[in-house]
Amino acid sequence: MSRAATTRNAGPRLLLPAARGAAVALLTALVVAAGVHTSWDTARYVMIPDDRQSGRLTLESCDKDACTGSFEPDREDGTAAREAVRMAQPIGRTEGETVPVVLRPDTDDAMRTGLPGVLYSWLPLTGALLLAAVVIAGGLRLYRIGWIVAGSGLTLLVATFLAW
Repeated sequence: MSRAATTRNAGPRLLLPAARGAAVALLTALVVAAGVHTSWDTARYVMIPDDRQSGRLTLESCDKDACTGSFEPDREDGTAAREAVRMAQPIGRTEGETVPVVLRPDTDDAMRTGLPGVLYSWLPLTGALLLAAVVIAGGLRLYRIGWIVAGSGLTLLVATFLAW
């Protein structure tokens, strides 16, 4: 084979790995962006509770999915106490426990505040990081970066359940 023929065919051979790498990088970015978008839906209320109805929820009845109880507001700004507020329960809670919460606007859904609430609200991003680590290591062959992303996702996951 002549030298000119080898040079002419090198273009398509180099283009395919570059396109594959770009597609995998785009997939990774999409997974992480979806995790951020999903997490922000809850995190914005937990992290920035200034204008929100914040207070304490006294748990009265709990099942495996959620706890309900009475809500007492922290401020005297016209926020009324509520008798039936619901909080998702990822980890077992006991009746009679009092938890600091913020209410989602125009609903009776409560979300825990403080460090446990912030970590729990970012849990979808944690899952996205764990999934992205597999894609980074397997698809892009960037093993060290994959391990770093997986380690940060696992650290967030463990911290969430230790703080809750």
